[in-house]
Amino acid sequence: MAAHLSALIGMIIGLSFVGPLVVMLVQGPKSPYVWANAVEALNFNLSILIYGIVSSVLIVLLIGIPMLFAVGIAWLVFTIIAGVKTSNGEPYRYPLTIRLVT
Repeated sequence: MAAHLSALIGMIIGLSFVGPLVVMLVQGPKSPYVWANAVEALNFNLSILIYGIVSSVLIVLLIGIPMLFAVGIAWLVFTIIAGVKTSNGEPYRYPLTIRLVT
C-alpha cells in the first residue's frame, strides 16, 4: 500500500515515481509482495509521466489540455483504488501501464 500511496506525496514535488522507487529499493527485497506492488506502482507512475509529456507536446494542437486533465484525473483515481485494494491484501494491476521495470 505504501508504494501506491507514496506517489500521492511525491506528486507534491512533481515526482510521483520517487516514492514507489524508494519503497521498491528499501522494502522490496524483504518481501515479494511489496516488490511486486512497488514495481507496479513505479511502472504506472513512469507511464503517467510519459503520457503527461506527450500531452504537453500536444498542447500546440489544442488536444493536449484535455488530455493532461484526463491523465491527471486517471492518475489520482487509479492511485487511490490501488491503495485501497492493496490495503485489503489484494494485488492490483494498473490499466494502460507500460511495463518498463520488472
